[in-house]
Amino acid sequence: MRIGIDVGGTNTDAALMDGMTVKGACKTPTTSDVSTGISTVLKKVLSMTGVSVSEIKAVMIGTTHFTNAVVERKRLLEVAAIRLGLPATKGLPPMTDWPGDLATTLGRHIFMVRGGHEFDGREIAPLDEKEILRIAGEIRARGLKTASITSVFSPVTPIMEQRAAEILKNEVPDLSLSLSHEIGRVGFLERENATIMNACLADLSSRVVSSFHSALKELSIDAPFFISQNDGTLMTPDYVARYPVLTFASGPTNSMRGAALLAGESEAMVVDIGGTTSDVGMLMQGFPRESAVAVDIGGVRTNFRMPDVLAIGLGGGTIVRDEGMRIGPDSVGYEITSKALVFGGDTLTTTDIVVAAGLEDIGDRSRVAHIPARTVNNALDTMHRMVDEAVDRMKTSADPLPVILVGGGSILISRDLPSASKVIRPENASVANAIGAAIAQVGGEVDRIFSLEGTSRDVVLSAAKAEAAERSTNAGADPQSVKIVDIEEVPLAYLPGSATRIRVKAVGDLVMG
Repeated sequence: MRIGIDVGGTNTDAALMDGMTVKGACKTPTTSDVSTGISTVLKKVLSMTGVSVSEIKAVMIGTTHFTNAVVERKRLLEVAAIRLGLPATKGLPPMTDWPGDLATTLGRHIFMVRGGHEFDGREIAPLDEKEILRIAGEIRARGLKTASITSVFSPVTPIMEQRAAEILKNEVPDLSLSLSHEIGRVGFLERENATIMNACLADLSSRVVSSFHSALKELSIDAPFFISQNDGTLMTPDYVARYPVLTFASGPTNSMRGAALLAGESEAMVVDIGGTTSDVGMLMQGFPRESAVAVDIGGVRTNFRMPDVLAIGLGGGTIVRDEGMRIGPDSVGYEITSKALVFGGDTLTTTDIVVAAGLEDIGDRSRVAHIPARTVNNALDTMHRMVDEAVDRMKTSADPLPVILVGGGSILISRDLPSASKVIRPENASVANAIGAAIAQVGGEVDRIFSLEGTSRDVVLSAAKAEAAERSTNAGADPQSVKIVDIEEVPLAYLPGSATRIRVKAVGDLVMG
């Protein structure tokens, strides 16, 4: 038995699973201190299923805390952003293209040092250790608590980042450090951005993890808990405290993984309709297709393993205008229970439309009896057209695919879609995100540039696969269950020595201890 929890901006959802069967699921409003909302939803799901605390073997939590903190510019630490790469990389200092308000919040403490490597491991310049010692003094003088270290091509050769970290730790023992080779992929500026972001969340991450701990402790649940990351796999709490950025966008990923299980489809399109937006993505082998382009978080380009998701302004609280011809993109959000017509408010929302059409029974139907039939029909046409166009945009071929509808707002879609081979509305669709968290697996990834000189492609590929599988096992996967789910090869034409960038991802089931 395990429990999946998804802490969203509006609701905290929980699902109790016995193997792959949903025993019970429920929702409760998210609270500002997080742990109260988690405790409430846990009590609710345990009492409705009658399961005792001792039967729970693991708890999986998905959270949007860290993304929201960056987007809202709240609860962030000032960061010493250290780059090892001079004399190269001088033209674009760290945080060059960041939004001004975010860079100012983080303090613009920028340090550039000699060092770095070429893609094949040759040094650009030896590491300037004296300069690192001087920076340690500056960090102490400025009272900074966290630093990021980024060296050129560190995913190939991390030794300079490790040496710089060692010097800083000796000089400033309580400094929190984020090293880029542990966080981002090949792609220098995006990796550096991700590392600086990770550093600024150091304080918040330990607070959020301890609030999760206390919520479980309050209910005497002593099963291990895990937090879902953005590629649909799990991390231990210690790992999250060190790498909070890896949780960015775990919500849509959890919903898509949950949708795959509920509908029994591994190749399909998923439309997750919430209160404010709909996320549309594609499932491949039961996992979301990953984005191939740099992902923008709070105005900053990063190169995380993000699901390729299109968000459109259509949700259960979206405002309807122009006799149903125009919908959104603005929404009444979590205020739907006071602002929508069926709840006694004065704003016409998509939920009012489906009630007026007789498709759902929510709130007081008499309050929408006056809406003209033409407006209702126009609005239904517009909603279906919006979803159909979004599905079409996200498909990789013209062939129709199954479309799985999940999320609390999935009631908005009541007809077939031209772009779909079939439309599936699974049971428990409104808590697909919590179910996705509960069934998450443990992953390991390798993303590096390999030189094929003096060796063969097969040798390099099998080494990369073995390393990805080993990382998955180290992160807590059962070695028997580990399988390779994604391989990407990009020959790099402009580099000598027939270099190839290889990315391999392995996943396995969590060892239940």
